[in-house]
Amino acid sequence: MGIGHIQPPIEVISTKIETDTNQIITAFGQACSYKLFSHKVYLVISKDSRGLGIKDIKKLESLCLKFGIGLILFDRNNKEKTKFQVLTRAAKSEPDYFYLQKYLRLIEDIVSELF
Repeated sequence: MGIGHIQPPIEVISTKIETDTNQIITAFGQACSYKLFSHKVYLVISKDSRGLGIKDIKKLESLCLKFGIGLILFDRNNKEKTKFQVLTRAAKSEPDYFYLQKYLRLIEDIVSELF
């Protein structure tokens, strides 16, 4: 009798990385749309973004908490040792499996074309 193997469930985690402060709201919207096919979603923005003050980051942090999106800040000026600061962790939610399957098939097609 063999020993059974327990397989952990697959979890899809997506990130939207945005360095352009003029696109933060658009990036947040895109991160929201990623929840269609992801179990967890993170929005990653540069903490030194021009025009983005502490009040703006706090508002964005509140929105991320409300929608279950993780928020991470990074220092884009330190290319040798980029430091990340997790402000909120993403809440796990079930994706829409129709869209998850659709995008997984798309990825499989791209990978098969490359290799």
